[in-house]
Amino acid sequence: MTAKWTTADIPDQHGRVAVVTGANTGLGYETAKALAERGASVVLAVRDVEKGRLAAARMTGDVTVQALDLTSLDSVRAGAATLRARLDRIDLLINNAGVMYNPKQTTRDGFEMQFGTNHLGHFALTGLLLDRMLPVPGSRVVTVSSTGHRIRAAIHFDDLQWERSYSRVAAYGQSKLANLMFTYELQRRLAPHGTTVAVAAHPGVSSTELARNTPAALRLPITWLAPLITQTPAMGALPTLRAATDPATLGGQYYGPGGRYEVTGHPRLVTSSPASYEVAVQQRLWAVSEDLTGVKIPATKFLSGAAAPRR
Repeated sequence: MTAKWTTADIPDQHGRVAVVTGANTGLGYETAKALAERGASVVLAVRDVEKGRLAAARMTGDVTVQALDLTSLDSVRAGAATLRARLDRIDLLINNAGVMYNPKQTTRDGFEMQFGTNHLGHFALTGLLLDRMLPVPGSRVVTVSSTGHRIRAAIHFDDLQWERSYSRVAAYGQSKLANLMFTYELQRRLAPHGTTVAVAAHPGVSSTELARNTPAALRLPITWLAPLITQTPAMGALPTLRAATDPATLGGQYYGPGGRYEVTGHPRLVTSSPASYEVAVQQRLWAVSEDLTGVKIPATKFLSGAAAPRR
């Protein structure tokens, strides 16, 4: 396995089509930029189209912009419909966009903002685009999680939307745990088809706008420690890029930084929390997500009896 995998290790991407959510800034921008530089046709799926156009103008290659707001299922459906009309195939769907540590807010559909954006929006988008991927050998759904999936994290089926009480840290942990459970269950359902795989990644601790809502009690310590414990967005994007392009990647794998505690470093295979591998919870979350979004993912027609991802 490559000890220090970098963008130089990305295989030629000419002929491949990649859709990257949240690609106008931070990790998504660096991910899209690297793919475009290696020849992929890249679609920046973003909430703010003008910011997306400015980001595209700074990239080299075939880069276009698509309006898509993950906080609105209507926007997700409209954006997916436009993408389906534009694209005959999708090789890479990179579910990157996210919010973190928001004060209590809801999406336009009434979902808790972090769960609704980070998980449900991407669940729906994947379901609406998957039939553009299933005919494409080697296509991949890459979903970006976080080490936050280990922190006070559980799927609170009795209060998914945090209506009784709210912890921004625990709500973020739930959403990132959901990202992993979605990846593992999606892979189980895709496995019989044999063309598309689902993979996860996390960026470690990267210096991006995502942390702007960090609770006040943590902000000052993090500011002091930032030079020691954070890496650039370009480095933080490497696990996602490896998950998306490394020919050796298998479905159900999880990439993160290779340094101590997976905080910084070049990407390698990592292991998620024991809770993330609980198959019964994955399947219950899948059913609830279909009910909440109204999106039935086509791959569910395949039997879900394939082996669960190994820890």
